[in-house]
Amino acid sequence: MKSDRAEEPLLTVENLSIAFGDEEPAVRGLNMEVFRGETLGIVGESGSGKSLTSLAVMGLLPPSARIVSGRILFSPKGKETLDLVRTDRETIRKLRGSRMGMVFQEPMSSLNPLHTCGAQVSEAVMLHSGMSRKEARERTVALFEETELPRPSEIFERYPHEISGGQKQRVMIAMALSCGPDLLIADEPTTALDVTVQKHILALIKSLAEKNRMGVIFITHDLGVTAETARDVLVMYRGEVVEQGRVSDIFRRPEATYTRALIECRPRLDKNPPVLPTVDDMLAPDGSAPRTTPAERMKGPGEGSSVLVDARDLGVWYPSAKNFLGRPTAFFKAVDGVSLEIRKGETMGLVGESGCGKSTLGRALLRLQPLSAGTLHYDGHPIHDKSPAVMRPFRRKMQLIFQDPYGSLNPRMTVEEALTEPMAVHGLHGDRVARRDRITALLDRVGLPGAAARKYPHEFSGGQRQRICIARALVTEPDFIVCDESVSALDVSVQARVLNLLNELKAELGLTYLFISHDLSVVKYMSDRIAVMRAGRIEEFAEAEQLYKAPATDYTRTLIAAIPKF
Repeated sequence: MKSDRAEEPLLTVENLSIAFGDEEPAVRGLNMEVFRGETLGIVGESGSGKSLTSLAVMGLLPPSARIVSGRILFSPKGKETLDLVRTDRETIRKLRGSRMGMVFQEPMSSLNPLHTCGAQVSEAVMLHSGMSRKEARERTVALFEETELPRPSEIFERYPHEISGGQKQRVMIAMALSCGPDLLIADEPTTALDVTVQKHILALIKSLAEKNRMGVIFITHDLGVTAETARDVLVMYRGEVVEQGRVSDIFRRPEATYTRALIECRPRLDKNPPVLPTVDDMLAPDGSAPRTTPAERMKGPGEGSSVLVDARDLGVWYPSAKNFLGRPTAFFKAVDGVSLEIRKGETMGLVGESGCGKSTLGRALLRLQPLSAGTLHYDGHPIHDKSPAVMRPFRRKMQLIFQDPYGSLNPRMTVEEALTEPMAVHGLHGDRVARRDRITALLDRVGLPGAAARKYPHEFSGGQRQRICIARALVTEPDFIVCDESVSALDVSVQARVLNLLNELKAELGLTYLFISHDLSVVKYMSDRIAVMRAGRIEEFAEAEQLYKAPATDYTRTLIAAIPKF
């Protein structure tokens, strides 16, 4: 994509092709330009070559990958233009972190669990800027403030496992921006962030790009984020660029069928179709219309439906200060006096900013989190004071689909072993042969072949792993499932397929969901009623349509206003 600008580009990629071994190239003939002070958006599904392209620019391709052809020309401030394909590894290592920064896609695994968050960012600052330890600490705390991390001095001393997914992502963003790079590559940088923090981070990256003349490559599956952030966009499909140009032109008048498909499969506030179209539907060779199922399945429970989960004044508190005897003297109330009723056959949406207590509340309802206060009933039975052993019959009926499909599956267990384990624990489905038949049927139900049972998690894509997690949640034949950010890491087409699957299972099996997400468009599409959470409390509670049309509180209005639009 050649530009008519007078200035020279910061980064020029010419005819780039990347292959694994002797296989066909995974990226073929890619051309793009990135200019100082501007953002180039790259969109496409998982496997389209987006992240592989960014790793090639950073010199971080895995050993099994090789650049078959092409040039990557980089022109940092005060230095001559370098062809990164032919530049030695030591020079590229010095450029990384100082002149090139990257926010990686997966914050859960990108931070070292053995070091505090502050130490990891300070290390990068000292390595590339020569600051003293004290100066690096001050710089790091300032970056944490800039990225809106709560209590920056405390976060500095915390380990990654002690902060939320959204907070980890902000630590990664702070690290990437720490040395004022010429080029920032942001690979899904706002995936784990709630809409208000996302809006601030996008504005921060945009302002820094303009102020410091920093070029940005913004990789995302969220077209709304691309529309708000980027000047130009490049659409990739199966390793090739199918469309590129100005964002305003591409999203308003897309020429490629694939681009139109990406736009249509994203849940929108102004539409609520019974079934979301997927890219596969719209790219069908016969041009067939998207598959549909009866609209009745989208309806919530009737007025007379009984209550399945009944929480009253629920509290989950953590000690924030102790006396010299080790006894708590003050508490951080992650969940504070929450009362909630979830009816049978209902999807209850739960939204709120990162750190507001959404995931803690979801785990508390499943009794995976000790309760500090309140009462909890499941299908009329009190479970707030039951021991883990007494909880076993209820545990079978209450399941959780975790936020991170990468981390919630044991890498040393095959899919069959992972699905057999809960059946064995609860004594379900007889002998090994019967359980194997059950696994085959479940995999087929979530759209995976029976042969998947013999494979390990690393052999699947993110969307396939999430389907395995759904199958694992279904294996005990539950009534109630908590979906904790279960589609936040998936691209829009895979997300559409998973959302359709969850709705189909709800209709067929009579499931009840608590659907936790920071993506308000997805929550509106899935939910019958929505609870808005803020600082451990329920801020607002209403029918899904009513909440979006006429929010009752300023906080909810702020959340809705922060949703990216295009």
